Amino acid sequence: MRFPRPCLLALLLATPLLHAQAASAMAPAESAAGPAKAASSAAPADQVDLDDVRNFAHVYQIIRQAYVEKVDNKTLMNDAIKGMLAGLDPHSAYLDKEGLQELNEDTTGQYGGLGIEVMQDNGLLKIVSPIDDTPASRAGIKPGDVITAVNGKVVTPDNIDSMFDDLRGDPGTKITLGILHEKAEQPVTMTLTRERISMTSVKVRELEPGYAYIRISQFQDDTAGDLEKKLGGLLQKNGTQKGAVLDLRSNPGGLLTSAVAVSDDFLDSGIIVTTRGRLPDSNLTFSAHPGDLLNGAPMVVLTDNGTASAAEIVSGALKDNHRALIVGRRTFGKGVVQTVLPLDADHAVKLTTARYYTPNGTSIQAEGIKPDIALADLAVTKVDDSQVPISSEADLPHHLANEVAGNGGINNDGSAENAKLATSDYALSQALNILKGLALRKDAGQPVAH
Repeated sequence: MRFPRPCLLALLLATPLLHAQAASAMAPAESAAGPAKAASSAAPADQVDLDDVRNFAHVYQIIRQAYVEKVDNKTLMNDAIKGMLAGLDPHSAYLDKEGLQELNEDTTGQYGGLGIEVMQDNGLLKIVSPIDDTPASRAGIKPGDVITAVNGKVVTPDNIDSMFDDLRGDPGTKITLGILHEKAEQPVTMTLTRERISMTSVKVRELEPGYAYIRISQFQDDTAGDLEKKLGGLLQKNGTQKGAVLDLRSNPGGLLTSAVAVSDDFLDSGIIVTTRGRLPDSNLTFSAHPGDLLNGAPMVVLTDNGTASAAEIVSGALKDNHRALIVGRRTFGKGVVQTVLPLDADHAVKLTTARYYTPNGTSIQAEGIKPDIALADLAVTKVDDSQVPISSEADLPHHLANEVAGNGGINNDGSAENAKLATSDYALSQALNILKGLALRKDAGQPVAH
């Protein structure tokens, strides 16, 4: 029976289709190190010996005979495989039919659930990021929050897999979560209603005339095409932009190929990302092609600790190629690649097979990308200055009027719009200010590369 090519993953929930070794090649024989040994010599140190096999069979029989509830052979074997993969790293996993379906849903952005990306972390069910305009984001769930309970049942290392599965369900059904917010001492209880999550991964608009805002919430199959269509429409309608903010905050990643294509949309040349693993086909290099959607206009990329995997690939590519300034908080730090290796029509192994590296050859695994300009996670409130009696020359009695009539008025200086953006999204307002500085520098004929 022929199986489809394995899939290379960029992050927690993603499946870019790239060339990779067939499943049968995943366990090549290791060559013995050191001088040749006689036939009677002991087996290599990492070879499974008969005692290991006996121990496994012994434990298997003990569970079958003595566990408090009867467990069938199929369940035990599946759990043994899951445990073997789970012991490798947080991202390798055994996928059954439901798992493959979830993987496909995540890639296409269509599923029934709450709109959160979660991962298991030392026995905790941790939020990587909520997805824009979903029940989770509307309820105020943030990156770094921990799910402590699902429908009244406390999450433990023993039941974490089933709790993870319970997060998804038919649209319209309710689920109650215990959520421990980052830095909070006690969890809060939230009741949410699952929805059909149909994510539009790209949103494009103008922050103000001449400055584009590009929001990418996840890297799906159609993200690059959607970006090109929407940004192209904005440019056609409003003309050339002086600069753009690319918002990758709380973006959990997605398809590696999509991240490469988005990076390529803003680069004329240079390496985007490289991957390195034990298998020859895991060693890949992706490079940019001529053609920058913004024609070199300055860019600022907004990141936070929910910016992960494929989103970090884009951030690293634009940073190392001196195409954009990274502003915000250090990213999540997932710098490994998974390959989906089909076993049959309903089962597959998702295995970490490579690390990826930014154009400068840097691995961000467990480190993340450090922003060029760091911003604390702050909120801004507007001070009521309506009671201030004198705020300018025009407030003084008997002041001389401006000799040029119709000069636009002192109250039309943009401060109201700036205050509105700052109070609604402090980081974005700061990114826009930085972008304006870069645009002024470019207009003055000075280099803007950092």
